[in-house]
Amino acid sequence: MTPRKLLSSTSHYLRQHGILQARLDAELLLAHVLGVERVDLYLGSERPVAERDCVHYQQLVQRRARKHVPIAYLLGEREFWSRPFRVTPDVLIPRPETETLVEVALSLAPTRVAEIGVGSGAITGALALELPRARFVAVDTSAAALAVARENLERLEVAARVGLVRGNGATALRGPFDLIVSNPPYIPTAELEQLPPEVRNEPLLALDGGPDGLALLRRLVCEAPALLARPGWLVLEVGRGQAAGVGASLESAGADAIELHNDLAGTARVVLARFGGV
Repeated sequence: MTPRKLLSSTSHYLRQHGILQARLDAELLLAHVLGVERVDLYLGSERPVAERDCVHYQQLVQRRARKHVPIAYLLGEREFWSRPFRVTPDVLIPRPETETLVEVALSLAPTRVAEIGVGSGAITGALALELPRARFVAVDTSAAALAVARENLERLEVAARVGLVRGNGATALRGPFDLIVSNPPYIPTAELEQLPPEVRNEPLLALDGGPDGLALLRRLVCEAPALLARPGWLVLEVGRGQAAGVGASLESAGADAIELHNDLAGTARVVLARFGGV
């Protein structure tokens, strides 16, 4: 079987199973199996593919089609902040909209940073790359997620400046910090079953924000300010329609200034709160 025939038949098969980017996924999986770039699939489109590679490819395709396993889990990585990050089913897959949070955080030029819910380490890793003088503490409840984060931070060569802690939210940290960042679960529980099947394959703990999606955000609003220096900043990613309400809660918690920042789709995605004068 050649790459040309494999891509043609696989694209058709994935489309039949409701995969929207069927051709792209077929290309990504075959390039992954063969250890080449996507363009090489076309440069060598008539070169026979080894039987063992065909078998491996079909196994991945079956998981994509029948179980809707996210392509990032099948490839084992996802690009974020122009860097490849290792991902497994133990961590949320980094999204482009979260780069908005990174941009906002970088504008503050902090030197003492904490992340609550580090997951794959994408946020802390991106910040550590851009803030070479800063030191970080990152917490997560999942030992498996912390292992993934550690691997990514080591690959980025920033692990020496990051302390990883297993614990439950802000209570596992000791301040003061110039900046605390978090991308907590913010999807209402009742909406989880309505999510695309690919998203439902991601860790429930990283998605379920409680009855109204705000359970973890409320906790951060209550607990995080006590860990901040003065002045200090709290930067949170939120779901669609949540930014204004979270901002109001932060004002009630003593924030001196609130900013809402849109992602590239125009959704108010990030809430920045400053505590203490400047």
